[in-house]
Amino acid sequence: EIQQEILRMKKEQDVCILAHAYQGQEILEVADYMGDSYGLSVQGAKSKCKGIIMCGVRFMAETCKVLSPEKKVWLANPSAGCPMAEQLDLEGLRKLKAEHPDVDYFDDTDLVESMQDIYREKKIPFVVIIDEWDCIFREYKQDKEAQEKYLNFLRDLLKDKGYIHLAYMTGILPIKKYGTHSALNMFDEFSMISPGPLASYVGFTETEVEALCRQYKADMSEVKSWYDGYSFEKEKSIYSPRSVVNCMRFEKIENYWNQTETFEALQFYIDMNFDGLKDDVLSMIAGEKVPVNTGSFTNDMTTFRTEDDVLTLLIHLGYLGYDSNEKCVFIPNNEIRSEYVNAVSVSDWGEVSQALKNSADILNAIWQRRPEQVAEGIRQAHFETSHIQYNDENALSYTISLALYAARNFYTVHCELAGGKGFADMVYIPRKKYPEKPALVVELKWDKSAAGAISQIKEKEYCQSLEEYQGNLLLVGINYDVKTKEHSCVIEEFVK
Repeated sequence: EIQQEILRMKKEQDVCILAHAYQGQEILEVADYMGDSYGLSVQGAKSKCKGIIMCGVRFMAETCKVLSPEKKVWLANPSAGCPMAEQLDLEGLRKLKAEHPDVDYFDDTDLVESMQDIYREKKIPFVVIIDEWDCIFREYKQDKEAQEKYLNFLRDLLKDKGYIHLAYMTGILPIKKYGTHSALNMFDEFSMISPGPLASYVGFTETEVEALCRQYKADMSEVKSWYDGYSFEKEKSIYSPRSVVNCMRFEKIENYWNQTETFEALQFYIDMNFDGLKDDVLSMIAGEKVPVNTGSFTNDMTTFRTEDDVLTLLIHLGYLGYDSNEKCVFIPNNEIRSEYVNAVSVSDWGEVSQALKNSADILNAIWQRRPEQVAEGIRQAHFETSHIQYNDENALSYTISLALYAARNFYTVHCELAGGKGFADMVYIPRKKYPEKPALVVELKWDKSAAGAISQIKEKEYCQSLEEYQGNLLLVGINYDVKTKEHSCVIEEFVK
């Protein structure tokens, strides 16, 4: 009866009900959408209703309002906040008093006082381990009051306390900064930007993955292209551990990242309105590196003042690799690259999204040796990425990389591959599971001729780099004419 009344009033007031997954069944039955915090906010923004009722906690309603400023947003329970710090106090006290009932506690309602009493009487120091210490900053992004209260709790519990023998915290984000200072400056901190001596523990090392590939009879080159890419000063190859494990378990190379994260989370950040952000994302999808300044990041998920802050967060979330020597970021592997493509394809990036979708047609045209269709597809990709300065072979290479993005599903891609008497611009070698696909040697020319590109491949014997390859081989020459502003293409089968 109550549910029927809610449904009637919901229709009458033109509101939608969003319910977090932890709500009871009786609430979920009347909700329009069920899910996690950000997903609900997105659904609320897409809804055509005039108002939103959020069945969750305060920060979720605040996020709804940020994404739907024109709508009225109600929080079903106005007092629903974040009790995390209070729970830590209560749970810690209960366990302490059960373990040490004989201590004369000065104030047995205060966790810090109680720990000091135990240390004073029994000389027993404490080791504090907190897993996912940053959960409150990730799950309660908008609740600044709860975050500050939590940091104060940790500072009061850990900083300059004689009873603390060791404090060890794990998480995704570095410790929150206020101004230029860390809120908990007594820690040695290791992160995806500077992992120090813990680099080999960030994920699986190359040696560990090679052993797993031998044990499970997996193709090491395939595993490397999909799950490698994180690189640190003392560990040049670090692999995504969960993805490697699933790959071995299920005997299949595919995207396992999206089983723990959704591309909507990535989409939210790359859609932010910072000059140059979209251009740089496209450059990285095409395989380029992008300079970044990580110093201004405040180590939370809501304070973004520049593009660099967004890119730095994506490093910590694992969506970007970081080169500490060159101070650059890059997309580490095929698994993560597919997440970017998924995010771009549903974002309001218009022509760019279409260019990625058209790439499969261009690849098919190469296989079927239809050079006019290839040239037209590249022309469209150039038009759709015209915000990139188009003035040399490097810019042309960028456009070709986007136009042939679909090739990464079938090929291992090499840029500037040494062979014969020089370096081939782009070489596409079929993955082992697609032996029927022809290898591609692509040479690019700027204001010359596509036929001249084919001649250069032959004269400089670029195909020597594929001597061990036994399958079919296509030579692809592409030229951009500056005067006519037209692309041309020549495709020729190579006979060894």
